[in-house]
Amino acid sequence: MDGLGRRLRASLRLKRGRGGSSQDNSGGAIRELERPQEHPLPSFAGGQHFFEYLLVVSLQKKRSGDGYEPTITYQFPKRENLLRGQQEEEERLLSAIPLFCFPDGNEWTTLTEYPRETFSFVLTNVDGSRKIGYCRRLLPAGRGPRLPKVYCILSCIGCFGLFSKILDEVEKRHQISMAVIYPFMQGLREAAFPAPGKTVTLKSFIPDSGTEFISLTRPLDSHLEHVDFRSLLRCLSVEQILQIFASAVLERRIIFLAEDLSTLSQCIHAAAALLYPFSWAHTYIPVVPESLLATVCCPTPFMVGVQMRFLQEVLDSPMEEVLLVNLCAGSFLMSVGDEKDILPPKLQNDILDSLSQGTKELQQTLEQINEHVSSPFVQFFVKTVGHYTSYIKREGNGPGHFQERSFCKALLSKANRRFVKKFVKTQLFSLFIQEAEKSKNSPAGYFQQKILEYEEQKKQKKSREKTVK
Repeated sequence: MDGLGRRLRASLRLKRGRGGSSQDNSGGAIRELERPQEHPLPSFAGGQHFFEYLLVVSLQKKRSGDGYEPTITYQFPKRENLLRGQQEEEERLLSAIPLFCFPDGNEWTTLTEYPRETFSFVLTNVDGSRKIGYCRRLLPAGRGPRLPKVYCILSCIGCFGLFSKILDEVEKRHQISMAVIYPFMQGLREAAFPAPGKTVTLKSFIPDSGTEFISLTRPLDSHLEHVDFRSLLRCLSVEQILQIFASAVLERRIIFLAEDLSTLSQCIHAAAALLYPFSWAHTYIPVVPESLLATVCCPTPFMVGVQMRFLQEVLDSPMEEVLLVNLCAGSFLMSVGDEKDILPPKLQNDILDSLSQGTKELQQTLEQINEHVSSPFVQFFVKTVGHYTSYIKREGNGPGHFQERSFCKALLSKANRRFVKKFVKTQLFSLFIQEAEKSKNSPAGYFQQKILEYEEQKKQKKSREKTVK
């Protein structure tokens, strides 16, 4: 492993979920941003700063003169007057980023053409704070052979569509001059991140074009604002997507393979998003850098993306039970074998029926596609665990206590009960229910809304049945 990989492992630690032990495993510092629970997270609220840094990561000659290594060559804003501890924290954070901007380990040479790539990575720092790197890799403006560089916007906010538009604006300006990027990013930094459904408009001047007004709108449904299901639907069948979901629900090891960074990044974020309202709390690396390929030998659950060029290294690794997903061919190269039997048959068919209706109509808007794909999985959790609030018992103003045995018994379907008895033992469910136990407020949010709608539908159905009798 190269020096940068070693610095990464030394600089950041993977934090396990609440109640779990904190350990430094081969997953390094990376874990997906946990999906927001039904209580609002400050980093997603309106009024926050859009971003912490804009970084340019370029390929520079190694000191040995043999090849290139990624290095931060531009940083905005420059932090000054930091306390010693803050400065050390910033240095640790920034030292990790180049590796994830160029994770593919290429022996880079100068190029005259290079297709732009948009991808992301997520870092979890030692204090538990999470940061997303939104990246655009492209050839800088100029003539003749040159090396690609990466524009990376580091933010604690998960809103991939919105930041992709910001990167479009950065790319437009990079063709002119870095000096043109600065005032745009300064205006963005001074603007407040909009609340769900709201828009912020930035005024920006571009030489030879004049003043432009750029509108950035946040999706109204914030629980899907950080996901794009289109790549997953293009790469895999609905049956395969359902098997990936089943594996993730039981917190198994899942490896995605693809040629390009964009596909890996989008598909792995989409797979994690299927778990809403639960959060993947284990090792999560959308694109595994070459120096961290040992992650696939990790004995604990993980969800990682690996470029196809490293397929042989993955196959040669001593892996325990794993689902190996080839996004290029739309196939499973390895599986446990029981993926079709994990979920209750009737609920599994309900998801398949719902997904099969209209998934080929990719001309829909992104929000419509996201809602179409997400909805049946949300309904699955509504029908299996949506009654959880009735089994959190409270005494006075103290924290609640979850009645697990009664909760499982309440399910009338034997198949649903068998599944839920396994699911309640996962960290996915444990973290979710711990938050519910601690909260003294009534549940709110999208998931609770769907639970109430489902209960109302059941009441109306019973009422109709009585009327018929």
